[in-house]
Amino acid sequence: MLKLSRKTVLALEAVVDIAYNARPEPVQAKEITERQGIPQRYLEQVMQHLVHANVLKGVRGPRGGYRLARERRRITVGEVVRLVGQIEGAQDEIDENAGSELGEKVVRPLIDAAVAKMLEDLDQVTIEDLCRQANEANVPGRNNKKLDFTI
Repeated sequence: MLKLSRKTVLALEAVVDIAYNARPEPVQAKEITERQGIPQRYLEQVMQHLVHANVLKGVRGPRGGYRLARERRRITVGEVVRLVGQIEGAQDEIDENAGSELGEKVVRPLIDAAVAKMLEDLDQVTIEDLCRQANEANVPGRNNKKLDFTI
C-alpha cells in the first residue's frame, strides 16, 4: 500500500499546528512537540527546511517560534509532502538501471502514475482546508481551548 512516510505525516501535522495556533504570537517548537508528540530534534530539522522553502517563517527572540510564511490558503498539502520528500532524499529510490525489463516498462510506470495522481490530489487540499476541518471537528488549539465549567 502506498503510504506517506512518518516524517511526512509529522511535518504536515506541525505545519497545520502552526497554522491553527499562530495567533497573535508565533508557535514555539516546544508547544508543537507537546501537542503533537513530535520529537524535538526531528522537528527542528524539518522546520528549518520548511523555512528555507518559504513555507514557514522563523521568528527569533524570547517569544519566537514559527508562523506561516504565506497565507494558509496558498500552501498545499502536496507542496509540504514534496518538500519532506526532498529531506528524505533518495534513500528509498530504486536505481534506474536496477531491476528487470518488466519492472522498468510495466511496474515502475504504474507506481509513478499512482504517486503522481496522489500528489495531484494533495495539491487540491490547502492548509486552510485542514484548519477548517480541525475547527469543525472541535480540535482544541492554543486560542480555542475547550472550556470546562465543571465544579
